[in-house]
Amino acid sequence: MPSVHPAAVAILAFPDTTASAVYGMYDLFASAGRDWGFVVSGEAGPELMRPVVVAAAPGPFEAANGVTLLPHATFDQAGPIDIVCVPEIAVPPGDDLGDRFTREITWIRARYEAGAIVASACSGAVLLAEGGLLDGQDATTHWAYCDALQTKYPTIRVHPERALVLSGEGQRLVMAGAGTSWQDLALYLIGRFAGVDTAMHVARMNLIDWHRVGQQPFARLARTRQVGDAVIARCQSWIAEHFREPSPVAAMIRLSGIAERSFKRRFRAATGMSPLEYVHMLRLEAAKELLEGDDRPAETVAFEVGYEDAAFFRRLFRRHVHLTPSQYRKRFGEMRKAVSGKP
Repeated sequence: MPSVHPAAVAILAFPDTTASAVYGMYDLFASAGRDWGFVVSGEAGPELMRPVVVAAAPGPFEAANGVTLLPHATFDQAGPIDIVCVPEIAVPPGDDLGDRFTREITWIRARYEAGAIVASACSGAVLLAEGGLLDGQDATTHWAYCDALQTKYPTIRVHPERALVLSGEGQRLVMAGAGTSWQDLALYLIGRFAGVDTAMHVARMNLIDWHRVGQQPFARLARTRQVGDAVIARCQSWIAEHFREPSPVAAMIRLSGIAERSFKRRFRAATGMSPLEYVHMLRLEAAKELLEGDDRPAETVAFEVGYEDAAFFRRLFRRHVHLTPSQYRKRFGEMRKAVSGKP
């Protein structure tokens, strides 16, 4: 049910974030109720969401993308808050945060304990995890941070395939996945507080396409980065160039010079995947690029990345990417053409 008063939305700002997420969410929340009436009748509608940018300290500061952020209020000045929105943190996955975000995490916890909804966009979920809010809960974050989040906080049930996850008592923990899914986050919260029609008006005004297919079509192999195990790292380097060859796992075992059982155990410990899963992921990433690049048949794509059985390739692709090869090409082929400037 929509709220009877304008929802107070605090958008957290700090130097390790980007202005696009902070001010992008601000604009969407400010648009709720106001802008649709303006374009339809010439008169702005009622304010249904009241966003404010908050920070630990007063005054302007430079964000991670070099843009100057100017918060409206400090934590002490913010007043009662219905929703706290945490944007992404520009910190590499798995890095030790130390005490860098202590003030922010303390404030987030306090607002949650006071009854506010706490919502995170992209890698911002890491701050919720650091504050203990996600212990034993379902969660999502940017696909590149999912493994690190699961490893550091093993009680969290991480869902890398989902673009939006609701958790906690009263579903007061809301997490959006990668990149611009902060748009999904804002639309969901507008719908929850101001009504679905209002959220749809905001989406139409801004031509927002809900990321209903989740994160998997966008994901690249974050886990292909070189690992500390020298033997496995050597095999990673080799398979990156030879994944199309027949029996690639057997070839890696020979290259490693160790027993098959030991190799598979060490490979999973180093990468989080079995050797065969790793090969499949490399092949699927190559298939994505081929599907984006031209109109060759799926059978040809399957063969070129190492699969003789095109039906098996289609099933595997759909299971991991959540789209068929033809759906993926239709969705992302035009995007690649537009970005590259090709006709």
